[in-house]
Amino acid sequence: MSRAPRTPEGPRISDGTPGAPGEAGAPNTPSTSGTARTTGAAPAPEATPAGTSGTSGISGSPGSLPVLAEVVRSGFVEGHHRGSLVVLAADGTVELALGEVATPVFPRSSNKPMQAAGILRAGLDLAGERLALAAASHSGEVFHRDLVQKMLVEHGLDAGQLQCPPDLPLDPVEAETYLASGAVRDRVTMNCSGKHTAMLAVCAQRGWSTESYLDPGHPLQQLIHSVVEEAAGEPVAAVGTDGCGAPLMAITLTGLARAFRSFVLAAPGSAERRVADAMRAHPEYVAGTRRPDTWLMREVPGALSKMGAEAVQAVALPDGRALAFKIDDGGGRALGPVLARALGLLGVTGPVVTRIGTAPLLGGAREVGEIRAAF
Repeated sequence: MSRAPRTPEGPRISDGTPGAPGEAGAPNTPSTSGTARTTGAAPAPEATPAGTSGTSGISGSPGSLPVLAEVVRSGFVEGHHRGSLVVLAADGTVELALGEVATPVFPRSSNKPMQAAGILRAGLDLAGERLALAAASHSGEVFHRDLVQKMLVEHGLDAGQLQCPPDLPLDPVEAETYLASGAVRDRVTMNCSGKHTAMLAVCAQRGWSTESYLDPGHPLQQLIHSVVEEAAGEPVAAVGTDGCGAPLMAITLTGLARAFRSFVLAAPGSAERRVADAMRAHPEYVAGTRRPDTWLMREVPGALSKMGAEAVQAVALPDGRALAFKIDDGGGRALGPVLARALGLLGVTGPVVTRIGTAPLLGGAREVGEIRAAF
């Protein structure tokens, strides 16, 4: 298929100076995989300053943000996904900033590594698959559900204490199997159940209320609030309620990238490094067998990756290079192509990048187009 001409509009660049149920997007169609390699990041366009808009979220009209992805059908560009993206160099400086990277956003489940670090700091001794699951947006596969049930029993808890909503498996393939078995929506199946189990466990251990563990004023949530601010290097701009019911802290995309960078560079044995190490060692528990986060952490040595709902993504490499972006319309179908292009800017190459970036459009059950990065 021939590539359609790109729209004449170029991305708007800013300097990245700080001012801020479940995951978005279905898993990509699997294709060839292999070990990726990283090189030096590609040269970035020179940044020009842009202002921030306080704490009210992405500023300006949607049309003011750069196009990050194009929807191309039969050689015709039929749509666009706009958003914001930041790339950090190994020393933590902003190498590339597109759109509003200095304005607060809700990172959604990309905040989960920080929430897991807060749980560790509160005193819960988790490791391995259990710690990875505490930072997870799991697919609801059998091994995810089994481990949540085991963790509940290990800590003297009951599934009825979970305050995440009942849900189907996040992975559509798993959801079909689940429904065919006659199963119904369940709290354990909900993709945030590992996090909620860990939150309940540490509350029970500390003698904190397990009934109000999702209240923003709860001691655990206050501790997590502090961890988010420390990792991001900026104040939390707003507190909302995530799809699972947990408090959700708003930070900038630049702060989100800094947070992931801080986790991979943290001292061995620290809460942050323990979370990063568990996620990288057990990525299938962070996501699932058919998920880009799993593929990336499996095939790019040392990479830390976490998607969030409303098309948020954050990645850090072991040398401190990092990225974070948000598709403004929440279109999860654009995540893969944008992530693949951003990884290329970080110098990450290999079959896994192609696999993540492949987003075909179908017509009559055959491929007739693609969603592709536009920056």
